Amino acid sequence: MQREEVLNLVKKYVKNNNLIKHMLAAETVMEHFAPRFNGDTQEWATAGLVHDIDVEMTKDCPGLHGKKSAEILKNNGFSDKIIEAVSNHPKDEPAGDEMSKMLYSADQVTGLIVAGALIHPDKKLASIDKEFILKRFNEKRFAAGANRERIRAVEKMGIPLDEFIGEALKAMQAVSKELGL
Repeated sequence: MQREEVLNLVKKYVKNNNLIKHMLAAETVMEHFAPRFNGDTQEWATAGLVHDIDVEMTKDCPGLHGKKSAEILKNNGFSDKIIEAVSNHPKDEPAGDEMSKMLYSADQVTGLIVAGALIHPDKKLASIDKEFILKRFNEKRFAAGANRERIRAVEKMGIPLDEFIGEALKAMQAVSKELGL
């Protein structure tokens, strides 16, 4: 399935523009890290793009998040690897292959980075750097919804936290227009 078709599928199930932007951010972070683990960049990017496709339909039953996505993705012919990564990302611990584990962390780091941009006066990703985000990483009230333990899980994959945040920020800055930041 081509990216345009995937994005159209996302828009069929997701109406909230901020959620779509979050999924676009996860897409670019996943694509950025795929080569590091010899992953297929298109497959990793697609997993990021579709990872929250069921959020709006499962908002009243969060335990179904990931499970409904798996059904949607299976019915639309997505690979087992993408389905596994999307199914695993809401779990309490990282599970599965490298793509699954990266999605577990990428999902959360995007929120942290967006929060950093939004507190900057011009609300632009270009105006922040890795150090800006790292300084606020341990502030519980800053980006309170971004789970720090999930972000730190990349350290188990051999990626230092500061490098992960810096590289994720760089990836998101490259698509800042699409993200509206």
